[in-house]
Amino acid sequence: MRRLRLGNTALNKVLLLYLTVYFVPSSVLSITVNTPAELHASKGDKVTLSCTFTSTSPPTSKMSVDWSYRPQTGGPPQTFFHFSSRAFPPTEGQFNGRIKWQGSPARGDASISLINATLSDNGTYTCSVRNPPDVHGAPTSHSVLTVTPKAPGIRFSDVTLLLAFILLPSALLTFFLIGRILCPKKQRSQSKSHRSPIEVTEGEEYAMTPAGGPVKKATCCELCFMDPDEEEEYYYNLKKSPSVEDQYAESKC
Repeated sequence: MRRLRLGNTALNKVLLLYLTVYFVPSSVLSITVNTPAELHASKGDKVTLSCTFTSTSPPTSKMSVDWSYRPQTGGPPQTFFHFSSRAFPPTEGQFNGRIKWQGSPARGDASISLINATLSDNGTYTCSVRNPPDVHGAPTSHSVLTVTPKAPGIRFSDVTLLLAFILLPSALLTFFLIGRILCPKKQRSQSKSHRSPIEVTEGEEYAMTPAGGPVKKATCCELCFMDPDEEEEYYYNLKKSPSVEDQYAESKC
């Protein structure tokens, strides 16, 4: 009986040691990595592949970060970026010269940026963080990147042609019509409409002015929208008018 009790005691110690080594660290020493589930960008954009982590142990020189890529068409993931004390960006392949380290291990940040995104960059990006002795938990996380073509914008030449051939003539026509409405031409009497200034006989030079008085000065608006015949008649009467002050109507406008 005594030997059996001793055997049970030794067995209990072994079991306790096994639980301490294999199960206790999983609940105490663990690491968790988080990335956005989906990322969207347009062709040519700079994309930030965000990755954050929390660890029960502070980051040390043994901490490492790996980024891998799996194309949208399928296939095995391929590691293209590694960080361990310093960044090791890709020197060849699809991401050569287009990856920059944006992370800060002290703040739990393991993000990178992808420059000049292309349609061939569509796929799944995986961030893996190791920080010994934290080897349990969720050391990896995935993000699906979708790159779409950039929407075409209106070129400056297109805008210029639109203004030159459509908007500008329309604006000029509208301005002219508004001017004609706001500055209606003077209604002439029937007798005047059939008489030319050169037909005025001697002694009738001033008959075309109301009550023999001076010619009424036309406004700038009226001069701009005056018919050629009316303009000729107006300046003729203005020249023949006895009033000296009215002779400067043209210069004042």
